[in-house]
Amino acid sequence: MTDLTHRFTGHGALVTGAGRGIGAAVARRLAQEGARVLVTDRDAPEAEHVAAALRREGLLAEAAVCDVADQGAVDAAVARAAAAFGSLDVLVNCAAHCSADGPAFEDDPDESWARDLDITLGGVRRCCRAALPHLAASGRGAVVSIGSVNGLMDFGNHAYSAAKAGLGSLTRTLAGQAAARGVRVNLVAPGTVRTSAWEGRDDDLDAVSGCYPLGRVGEPEDIAAAVAFLASRDAAWITGTTLVVDGGLTSVHTGFRTALDGSGAGRR
Repeated sequence: MTDLTHRFTGHGALVTGAGRGIGAAVARRLAQEGARVLVTDRDAPEAEHVAAALRREGLLAEAAVCDVADQGAVDAAVARAAAAFGSLDVLVNCAAHCSADGPAFEDDPDESWARDLDITLGGVRRCCRAALPHLAASGRGAVVSIGSVNGLMDFGNHAYSAAKAGLGSLTRTLAGQAAARGVRVNLVAPGTVRTSAWEGRDDDLDAVSGCYPLGRVGEPEDIAAAVAFLASRDAAWITGTTLVVDGGLTSVHTGFRTALDGSGAGRR
């Protein structure tokens, strides 16, 4: 049986968008399981804050500034991780950008569309392009990107959702090419997760919790656990897949079932 506390001992990992939320939880989970983690974010103080907190716990972490919209910054972060850790074995793409929709579809400015797609989808492409040679050289390389249920169903945010749907396609096509190089590529698609994006909106989180068959929204640690599984050798025969981690949201139509009998049990 795999020792879950040491699945990443000796592994070098790079996590983008790790200054907070899901990215920070992923960095912590990988470090707790033995990985040496480069915590990257475009916000330098936030990246260093997360890395410093991990080091205080005796975990192995460094921080670096990385704007995934800048190929030069991405190349530098990847090179630093490979040099500092001796290998780069795991890449986790968490960085994303989500613009608010306009009142009508035709009101969405081109700039918002371009930014959401460039960071959310283009950023993953840049990171994978820079990291793949190192991941292939490690002999155990794994890429895990963070998608969204927005890429599977309508939850608003046109550009962000289109970018997340694109990540599903990129995951499949890249998995097909990278497999011959010994690199696995997978995607985690979370539902609503309690992060700083929802700060001050506890009432909204309570309201949407009722939409989830498991009765709650997700926590960053829920997503980090799924990422750690897909990045580990426990998932050695899994590539090109999207793992939906959403408390049943996209599998069970809670509202429909409730409408049938008011109890959520549905008709029998």
